Amino acid sequence: MGRLDNKVAVITGAGAGLGKAITMLYAKEGAKVVIADMNMEAAEETAKEIIDKGGQAIAVKTNVTEEEDIQTMYNTALEKFGTVDILVNNAGIGDNMYAAANVPDDVWDRVIAINTTGAMRAMRKALQIFEEKKSGVIVNMASLSGVQGGRGGLTYTASKYAVVGMTKNVAAHYNNLGIRCNAIAPSAVPTNLSKAMTQPDPFGMERAVAGLNLMPRSGTTEEIANIALFLGSDESSFVNGVVVTADAGWSAY
Repeated sequence: MGRLDNKVAVITGAGAGLGKAITMLYAKEGAKVVIADMNMEAAEETAKEIIDKGGQAIAVKTNVTEEEDIQTMYNTALEKFGTVDILVNNAGIGDNMYAAANVPDDVWDRVIAINTTGAMRAMRKALQIFEEKKSGVIVNMASLSGVQGGRGGLTYTASKYAVVGMTKNVAAHYNNLGIRCNAIAPSAVPTNLSKAMTQPDPFGMERAVAGLNLMPRSGTTEEIANIALFLGSDESSFVNGVVVTADAGWSAY
């Protein structure tokens, strides 16, 4: 049997990169997956890959900054699969490493809207479903920038610290209802997020990578997906409110 048999998982930012790796692994382990992504073409291609392998998946065009899209994402999951058991909050963007003195307002507003407010909205609706069931799991994608303040730009760091705080808050408030909420804090993992960086702030970038030579190696999307699988499965039933740092020991130095 698969580790996620009979589970329904909603995964944001699931059309490519880390989100796709998590989605493919979840489906391989028996989950019915809702692939939520702004890029509908990528979401549909991922869904087709899963269906062609005998899995169950549906793609939903989702902008996590729009409450209407969040509602549609869950309504589609409920109509197609009848329930939701797992939410993986993976959608996110970077901030071009802007240091505090140089942050443009539009960068601050967009990054917070997607990384923090979008995650909150997805959790808010999931919790309403989970409360009725008295069960449910949330896996939030934080970042090493959310536990070690100097590893990114100010806005990205602020957004991921907020994700860490929300993770612990939800875990503490809802644990007596059979609901768990954990987060993953990866260091450098080659994804679309890192590839999308254009014209980074020179000062912010210089300071953020100051200790990069001490990082043992970069991670892979598959390695992070394995952590997401553990946290989403019943194998982690005694794990709640935890932030799993995945950085090959970089931050332990």
